Amino acid sequence: MEKLVCALWKQPEEPRAVFNERLLADLPGRLASCGAQRVQVNIRDDAIAAADSLVQQWQSPQQDAVVQFWLPSANGLFRGSVDAALSDCCGTFASWLVAESTIIDNDEQALQPGERTHGWSQASFISFRPDMSRKAAIAHWHSHHTKVAIDTQANFEYVQNLIVMPLTEDAPAYDAFVEECFPAVAMTDPAAFFDAQGDKARLDANIAAMAESCAGFIDFARIDIIPTSQYRFGDG
Repeated sequence: MEKLVCALWKQPEEPRAVFNERLLADLPGRLASCGAQRVQVNIRDDAIAAADSLVQQWQSPQQDAVVQFWLPSANGLFRGSVDAALSDCCGTFASWLVAESTIIDNDEQALQPGERTHGWSQASFISFRPDMSRKAAIAHWHSHHTKVAIDTQANFEYVQNLIVMPLTEDAPAYDAFVEECFPAVAMTDPAAFFDAQGDKARLDANIAAMAESCAGFIDFARIDIIPTSQYRFGDG
């Protein structure tokens, strides 16, 4: 099995609410009929509007949705129906083959397929610093930053996806995709985000530790961070 992460852009004239409704209603079933498993759709909707100040943007226009799923093979010889399903549901899309590492699994809730995950999901498309080798950036990310992210944030889900290769032409040159889920209050309360409610000293320390660690491997000129609502379809 191989995992794909896909960024979707709606048609410019299509209202985002209409795009979101159609995506949730149509795409998971079509992907499943093509052999996809563990389909997940992340959309930008009114439920995460309070987190607009947390957006960081490289792509213009920026992604409107993210879809993740597993296939028996991501080989283009066998992916035609999957790409057609994605193309039919959006204006344009980009896909990457990734290696997933689940750091914190969401075991706080048992969701029915298609039910919105509580809180919100921070979807981050990341590029590594150009002055670092890929090996050095991954070493910092895995050996140092992972623990910092666990220790300094109130994330109840944390999944790292190292990009193996792009699967579509002209896909933005990211190196990783990271998803972290937080309580809803963390959209507007930094202390809730950084697991330091009622403790100003801890808040300041956690912000500083996270900023220093991120600067150790991320190229902030080539990053897209998108608050989203997460919907899971099927097992996993």
